Amino acid sequence: MKKTLRYILLFPFSFLYGTVVTLRNWLYDLELLKQHTKQVPLLVVGNLTVGGTGKTPHIEFLIEQLQTELRLAVLSRGYGRKTSGFRLVSPDATSVETGDEPLQLARKYPQLPVAVCENRSIGIDRLIQLYPETDLILLDDAFQHRRIKPGMSVLLTDFNRLHTRDSMLPGGTLREPVWGSRRASVMIVTKCPPDSSPIDLRIIELELKPRPGQEVLFSCFTYDRLKPLFPDQQEKNTTINSLSERSVLLLTGIASPQPIVNLLTEKSKELSVMNFPDHHEFTRRDLHLAETRFNEMNGADKLIVVTEKDAVRISSNPHLSDSIKKHIFVLPVRVSMLNDQTEVFTQKIIDYVRENKRDL
Repeated sequence: MKKTLRYILLFPFSFLYGTVVTLRNWLYDLELLKQHTKQVPLLVVGNLTVGGTGKTPHIEFLIEQLQTELRLAVLSRGYGRKTSGFRLVSPDATSVETGDEPLQLARKYPQLPVAVCENRSIGIDRLIQLYPETDLILLDDAFQHRRIKPGMSVLLTDFNRLHTRDSMLPGGTLREPVWGSRRASVMIVTKCPPDSSPIDLRIIELELKPRPGQEVLFSCFTYDRLKPLFPDQQEKNTTINSLSERSVLLLTGIASPQPIVNLLTEKSKELSVMNFPDHHEFTRRDLHLAETRFNEMNGADKLIVVTEKDAVRISSNPHLSDSIKKHIFVLPVRVSMLNDQTEVFTQKIIDYVRENKRDL
């Protein structure tokens, strides 16, 4: 009811916003606004909605699948950072300097060039200048950045909130109208139940109405062993399945925590949840409240779980108490493609790069 009322009250603003975005896209489609083509293959990973579709895990999936075949680089806007301009992301940086998601990638793949720049065109040119051997640049969250014309684009949509069932900002979460999905080379329905039936997936595919030649793929999340955020404080890893006798505090600042909430509700003895807005910078008060909540939980065998994105913000937070560091564990997430589509998907990208490989 609240969602319906919100939509009704905000409909005039959503209509105005949608009209402006549609006009902008038409101007690009009619080539009245100029798109720039770069001399290196570009792959955009993005969505039509505001956050929560799993862009970073899917970029990690692409890195894992492609890094042995192609020389990759990643460019992000660096949402939430306090710096500006082009910046290579060092694993030793802070999220304030780079944004949390680029820093997560730089720490996980230190051999990979990861950069942030609010001007994507300048960022691409700088990456090519610094790493002229690059075969493919992955553009994080750039589906609406029409000034750059990518060779391939991957559009993500959440199984639990398909963009076809959403409405324009601010009444809904759509950044642009549903028909913007036609620009995508591939649509991936993310966060699918691993046991989804073929008929259920086929119904979703029909709802998405792919254009001829546009592939629809399906992915799910799997979760690795919990790792201590501060290994020098606590060296023991633990598994999700070992939580049945343990109390857990889930501390997150992500857009869609519900899949993790569902997982930990099923696996843990007791679950308490503290969720903040996406990309939230935890304050002294936030962490004090988390510590208080943790201390009030039942049992001596308990822990705090954070996501990898939250971990890069919390690890360098000066307000984090030493007394709870040994209790904080990180829950890594991995992407798996359903229906054995991994090889087909990655080969499609490799073929695109080889067909468009530039001469050095």
